[in-house]
Amino acid sequence: MEYDTKQPQYSTGDSTSFAYTSTRERIPVIITQGIDDVHRETWNLKDEEASKEGKWIISELARLKHELQHDRQITPLPDLGESDVEGYNKELEALGELKWHSAPWLYSECYMYRRISSIFQQTQKWKSYDLFARQKMSTFKSSRPAVLELAARYKEIVTELESKHTIKGAKTQEELEQAEQILFVEMAEICLWGNATDLSLLPNMSYEDIQKLQGSEARKASEKNIVVNDLDKAFKILIEAQKSGKKDRRVDIVLDNAGFELFVDLILAGYMLAAGLATTIVLHPKSIPWYVSDVLPHDFAQLINALADPQSFYMALSDDEKHAGKTATPLTDSEVSNLKFLFDHWSQNHAEGQLVLRPNRFWTEGGSFWRLPKTAPSLVEDLKESELVIFKGDLNYRKLTADATWPATTPFVDALGPMGPGSGIRVLALRTCKADVVVGLPEGEDEKLRAMEGGGGDSGARKWAWGGKWAVVQFSDGKA
Repeated sequence: MEYDTKQPQYSTGDSTSFAYTSTRERIPVIITQGIDDVHRETWNLKDEEASKEGKWIISELARLKHELQHDRQITPLPDLGESDVEGYNKELEALGELKWHSAPWLYSECYMYRRISSIFQQTQKWKSYDLFARQKMSTFKSSRPAVLELAARYKEIVTELESKHTIKGAKTQEELEQAEQILFVEMAEICLWGNATDLSLLPNMSYEDIQKLQGSEARKASEKNIVVNDLDKAFKILIEAQKSGKKDRRVDIVLDNAGFELFVDLILAGYMLAAGLATTIVLHPKSIPWYVSDVLPHDFAQLINALADPQSFYMALSDDEKHAGKTATPLTDSEVSNLKFLFDHWSQNHAEGQLVLRPNRFWTEGGSFWRLPKTAPSLVEDLKESELVIFKGDLNYRKLTADATWPATTPFVDALGPMGPGSGIRVLALRTCKADVVVGLPEGEDEKLRAMEGGGGDSGARKWAWGGKWAVVQFSDGKA
């Protein structure tokens, strides 16, 4: 806490904030879905001890939900010898007698997911269970039209790059650079809007809803909704490093959601490797199930395995689908070929050490990234080795900016605090807005967006920033 900004953070007690709505309406639904998931899993168990533990997990999740809904005091996490528990409990002690409906939102929401993890860690048979795995893969399967469209586009681009080391139609070096920039922006914007399928925000999203959020037409329509777009600055950094002849050029991606969003993260990563904009991509997943759909290392393996045999993956029906009388449509030969191309390309990148997974427990601590230089110095030193660190999604943006109540015109580099100028880290935030904190906007932009239908108006609420319709892509050169 001593390394945080003095600017007040968003609170679950502020009735004009998304923190208020989220704590009272969204999070109880997430816990209920978790209870349902464990109940379904327990129902099928033949192991008596595992079944007994499953019932205990259900009771503990129900207790957590009751405490949250009835504004009970937040209690210390049980000390099971894990490195991050002391930090959570020390902060809780420093915050005083904290209750769910009047707490710093960033801390209380992180605490909630960490508390869920501690419930599973107290068992023997459920320690490695991912409460949210079922949702992650079913949502990825629901993204089939966009996955197939992107697979075809990726194969076309990468085949062209690898066979000719150039881009069709580009004759001069200047034309080639312009074409590369256009492709980089396309891939990065695909990566940006993939975040629209965040399961923690849209727990009741239908198959049709998901399809509307994806695909080239939806992305094209959404371009005007990128309120700040610094992709040109990020591209300039990558192209200058490439021109310099530097042998090792690394780009890091601090991941957000699994499923379709991880898929588009890999689209961007694979493209940067094929285009020579990076020689290594380091992916940073979470260490514990987190914020419903955040990437764990095994989510990467599951996605790659799905692409290894895409026909089997898409033809397999869940029990719910069978009961609903649904049938699966087979992939065409060309669709299978395109998906297997992705599998071969990304598997090769991974096998050759160009695509690396590097989890760190810091990413699931309760505080903001303002603390990173002091509390995780070895992680900071590692990130300094990167040409560019891409932070995906809403929670990473909230943590970068300390989830503080900044005026919307506050420069992005100022809101980063110790992660801004002089940090040695180049930050690129790709974020579809799903919470109150927004910085770096031009004068009058926040007011204009609030004045739109559903934007919040004079209510004091920045509702336009709650639903993932608007986005910011913001850059800070901490090496300058």
